[in-house]
Amino acid sequence: MHYFSVWPWATALVFGVLISATDPVSVIATFKEAGVKGRLRLVVEAESLFNDGTEAVGFTVAVALASRGSLTAVQMTTMLLVTTAGGVLCGLAIGGLILLLTWRTEDHLVELTFTTVAAYGAFLLAEHFHFSGVLATLTTGLLLGNLSPMGALSTKAGDAVHVFWEYAALANSFVFLLLGMREAQQQFRAFWFSAVVAVCVVTISRAAAVYPTCLLFSRSQLRMEFTHQHVLVWGGLRGALALALALGLPAEVPQRESILAVSFAVVALSIFVQGLTMKPLLRRGWGNFVLMGSVQSPRVTRAYSTTMTRCPVFSVQEM
Repeated sequence: MHYFSVWPWATALVFGVLISATDPVSVIATFKEAGVKGRLRLVVEAESLFNDGTEAVGFTVAVALASRGSLTAVQMTTMLLVTTAGGVLCGLAIGGLILLLTWRTEDHLVELTFTTVAAYGAFLLAEHFHFSGVLATLTTGLLLGNLSPMGALSTKAGDAVHVFWEYAALANSFVFLLLGMREAQQQFRAFWFSAVVAVCVVTISRAAAVYPTCLLFSRSQLRMEFTHQHVLVWGGLRGALALALALGLPAEVPQRESILAVSFAVVALSIFVQGLTMKPLLRRGWGNFVLMGSVQSPRVTRAYSTTMTRCPVFSVQEM
């Protein structure tokens, strides 16, 4: 973006960080319709989950750099460590407190309320101290999810939590609505070239990240089929988190309007092009794995399933 669209380095860095995380909601929905099961689906969900946390931390540092003009290496490292560690500690504190409370009740409605308080309470506490709210919520969710089979949540509460947080995911729609209202009067013709460059760079970067990483594990139990790698690349949609971060950019960030417009364009094309073509590609081009799932490593699949299906706050369904 710096070289092709002549953006300042700070602006390009902010955009690169906020657009990096994936949001595969529509891909997961397509997986369910197509009957895709196994490790592939869990990898897609897990990647999105942990990307959100790392992106939020990186975004804080990038915005500080763009707003202040310059930061030393020591200042950047300190900010990164404090933001990360503080978020994790806040998440552990809230998660531990909620666990103590849930063990004292068997009412599934009260337990459901506790998960809501845990999610938003961890985020607000961390943000109050200028830590990472996303990492705090992630930590709380993993703590509650992994300890729920030990009696932290009743069986009835566990089912209610999954249903509730699936419904709460509709909040993503409000992010698109808000940005659509915000950009309704925007003249996108002034940003069309930057948008085209951004779409190409995001797609190429996704491929450059997935294929070499999978190659490193090609001879291990963590290997992935080549067709699965295609799905990971094409299924790397951008979504609500990128738009929410773009909307929250401070006014002093250089070329804020350009970042907003280009982010909207990248997310829109990602959802309409990649999201809508995923199902036909699964059925035609990559249909061989739909019924097979990812069965090369049952032990790894069980390990993923054990970890990810115990996180009710984030609505990761058991397969």
